[in-house]
Amino acid sequence: MSLLFGVTTFLIFMDTEKLKITNAAKKIIDQLREKYGELIFHQSGGCCDGSSPMCFQDGDFIIGSSDIKIGTIYDCDFFIAKDQYQYWKYSQLIIDVTEGRGASFSLEIPLGVRFVIKSRLFTDEEWAAIESSECE
Repeated sequence: MSLLFGVTTFLIFMDTEKLKITNAAKKIIDQLREKYGELIFHQSGGCCDGSSPMCFQDGDFIIGSSDIKIGTIYDCDFFIAKDQYQYWKYSQLIIDVTEGRGASFSLEIPLGVRFVIKSRLFTDEEWAAIESSECE
């Protein structure tokens, strides 16, 4: 909010990126990329740690016919199961990292950290912009 000539104005910022990444997660990706080369992410639909985003060396994880690519983060393709995407398509997914070992095959686990997803729902205005850009 800003005050301009005695009139209150609201700045509307639409953030319609489906995927975002924190600087902390970028630092971990840099470490992993140095050791393993090109990387991909897959958002698993499993339970427990299986529902965390998992990072793999490109070519080490078989992308199935039920998986779709929803974007790229920090030069890493990001895949998710089609049915799970139906639940999350109205949300912006923010890839972050937290301390603590997860119980998965993701490459960051030996570093004592794990990737996590944070999310927020798109506003009605943001979703309308996304839908209109997908139709073009």
